[in-house]
Amino acid sequence: MMPMIQIPDSDLTAYRAEPHGEPKGAVIVIHEIWGLVDHIRSVADRYAAEGYLAVAPDILSDAGVSPSVGQELHNLAKNQDEATRMTAQPLMREKLTATREPAYGAWAISQLRRVVDYLETQPGVDGRIAVTGFCFGGSYAFALAAADPRVKAAAPFYGAPPEESDIASIACPIHAFYGGLDERLMDSLPAVSTAMADAGVDFEATVYEGARHAFFNDTNDLTYDAEAASDSWTQVLEFLEAELA
Repeated sequence: MMPMIQIPDSDLTAYRAEPHGEPKGAVIVIHEIWGLVDHIRSVADRYAAEGYLAVAPDILSDAGVSPSVGQELHNLAKNQDEATRMTAQPLMREKLTATREPAYGAWAISQLRRVVDYLETQPGVDGRIAVTGFCFGGSYAFALAAADPRVKAAAPFYGAPPEESDIASIACPIHAFYGGLDERLMDSLPAVSTAMADAGVDFEATVYEGARHAFFNDTNDLTYDAEAASDSWTQVLEFLEAELA
């Protein structure tokens, strides 16, 4: 594994995964609510293997969810025993209280923009910067696309978009991925698609019928869907290749 880096002029550390040779661009990989656990580092490594400079910032440690705490919560939440899973819920509510405050959201976006600043200075990136994220991170991938016009492509996985008033600020193409059994997001998707169209955003949604929330996370036997994960990975790479070329 590559070492953690400090993002200049920010509060963030991040995992940096290097491509072999000149990068095809850069990808910001925003973690799930579990924080910067090994699974997210492995996703960054996969992007690096495809030729991208991948940076996965830790935007939860300052809110009280370090990678070790996040891994503990994830282990409880994915346990096969329902009673054990239930014990995770009050603990999660306690640990994630800070992330529900409006001030946290503003802070997180300001810090993610520092990641964009950093990537702009990296050799070979040449402004070719994309963002992806999962669940909590998917929502922040949407939000960063709305907040920073330097982002050239966004690929949120099962994330919620920003308020409708912010959608008009999105200046890059978005390809979003959802599980068909993810009821909350499926219920809101028609309105989201309409709002994106009304704002003139280049928005595409791929829905995997029969897949659940967190279908991409291969460390969670309860939700992982190998077919959906494989197809979405292929589509993400094609999307980035087209938009960052």
